[in-house]
Amino acid sequence: MSGSARRVQLEPAFLLHHYPWRDSSRILEFFTRAHGRVSVFARAARRGGSSLPAALQPFGELLVSWSARGEAGQLTGAERIHAPAFLAGDRLMSGFYVNELLIKLLPKHDAHPALYDAYAAVIARLHDGEADPARALRIFEKRLLEELGWGLELAHDSLSGEPIEPRRAYRYRIDGGAEAIDGVAEGVLVMAGESLLSLAREELADPRSLADARRLLRAALDQCLDGRELRTREVMIAMRARGGPAPGG
Repeated sequence: MSGSARRVQLEPAFLLHHYPWRDSSRILEFFTRAHGRVSVFARAARRGGSSLPAALQPFGELLVSWSARGEAGQLTGAERIHAPAFLAGDRLMSGFYVNELLIKLLPKHDAHPALYDAYAAVIARLHDGEADPARALRIFEKRLLEELGWGLELAHDSLSGEPIEPRRAYRYRIDGGAEAIDGVAEGVLVMAGESLLSLAREELADPRSLADARRLLRAALDQCLDGRELRTREVMIAMRARGGPAPGG
């Protein structure tokens, strides 16, 4: 690009991740509404023993400003729109899981305003002690796949083209879709038609549809990740092994 810096002012954003850079600075990964995922440098962000200024915390919506001459920019300002959502235990791990999905799957500088709204919604639901975190995660995963062009066909049989029947069993092929099963069948991606329809409607109001959605969405995300591991999943597995809370990733 040209030698003149491109300046972005007061862009709505969420902080996804940060890590050290040189002696006292950090690289920040933001998910922004109009610019997608961006990386910016924050110079001297660790002075005085603090890892980040108070405004720059995960799970709180911000207005950030930066200038850039290349792919990565230089942070010039940040202020809170809302205080960060307080997440603890399994809900905190679920928040980190959502952030990691965006970092691993979302290309940089690819705007997804609808996905930005979905992210804000899932963080709000994780913060709401009355909301089911597993259901919130499944809905976000579904919308993430749709926004990235990997949405699941949940309304029709992939072979016959007929509408999914709630009382029928289906085998789901990630590369093909749902296929009706005659008789008894077993497998990781064998599930009830009602579960597929419930996921399509984003209801997931009963344990079976929620469990079926988890298996299906995990398989779809694993294919998109193409062998890349999610560190948050490894932590979740370790927590389950110790008998701790089991987040829904």
